[in-house]
Amino acid sequence: MLVPLPETSSGLEHNGSRPLSRIGRPDDQYRWHSVPLSQRRDRLFRRRSAVRYAVSRSSAGHPEAAAGPFGLRYVTCAAAAGSGILTGEIRRVAKGAGMGETGGEGVRYRVEDGLATVVLDRPDAMNALDTATKDALRDALRAAAGDEAVRAVLLTGSGRAFCVGQDLKEHVGVLEAGGGMTTVAEHYNPITLAIATMPKPVVAAVNGAAAGAGAGFAFAADHRIAAESASFTTAFAGVGLSTDSGMSWTLQRLVGYGRAAELLLFPRRVPAAEALELGLVHRVVPDGELAEAALATARELAQGPTAAYAAMKEALAYAATASLPDALAREEVLQSRAGSSADHKAAVAAFVRKERPRFTGR
Repeated sequence: MLVPLPETSSGLEHNGSRPLSRIGRPDDQYRWHSVPLSQRRDRLFRRRSAVRYAVSRSSAGHPEAAAGPFGLRYVTCAAAAGSGILTGEIRRVAKGAGMGETGGEGVRYRVEDGLATVVLDRPDAMNALDTATKDALRDALRAAAGDEAVRAVLLTGSGRAFCVGQDLKEHVGVLEAGGGMTTVAEHYNPITLAIATMPKPVVAAVNGAAAGAGAGFAFAADHRIAAESASFTTAFAGVGLSTDSGMSWTLQRLVGYGRAAELLLFPRRVPAAEALELGLVHRVVPDGELAEAALATARELAQGPTAAYAAMKEALAYAATASLPDALAREEVLQSRAGSSADHKAAVAAFVRKERPRFTGR
């Protein structure tokens, strides 16, 4: 189903691109080097489960890179350390256990040519969200949001599902231990906010079933492309729960209050073709074309006017709950900001010269 990307002879892209690393379980503790103090204060950089990745300015690939979804190549932190490529803008140093212990399934992350690809990688569990996966997904999205080199994000799943929501097997244990729904505040809210509010476009490539929080994450994205075999279900009522992952906010804005209430009260499988008719997705493509279509769309956005995209997202979010006069006032501020950007000035000059504009994201 997935179309592989072109690779270098080593199987790992280089020449300034960011080599891939697996975002694994919170087994090791890390500390950051070469990042601003203000960022180090953020929870992202203090959690044991923070994203594992490295930036390489070397032209050396690594033979241990492994193939993954969307034709991407991944390398573990242990392999990266062994090859000496853990250098550059961002660097992590392991404390205690070795970096090679990536644990079980989690999230895979890659940045190349301005595009961050985030892959939910628990295919045997249909990418259900256990605690470690939620930690890794939250931290990966925060990393992408805060990385100036990232100008667009592609979110997808491995295997036959996009994401079927909460791992109920793990959740049973939480309930039996007397635990509550703290994961909403700790995981689902920050994940949804990262997707919806990061100052760059997010594309969701829905490769299969999207249920509960998985559907909510897709709905929070700016652009959704679904495979023909994909499907959506709210799922919450079936397990005696209300909504989370922003679905009370996003769903009614996509399909209207009445239809949103219907989908929540009477959860059912909505196939991709119907999802397109309802407005839940923007495009539906044959399964074998999803990777190519999603990558083309995400890469186009990654080469676009990033500052303008950020202003558009902010304007839409603000106007959703504002009066027309207030929305116009906010547009004025945002348009003034975009009008002073280097991208705007360069694009106008290119138009006068009858040339294609080249955006830098600034």
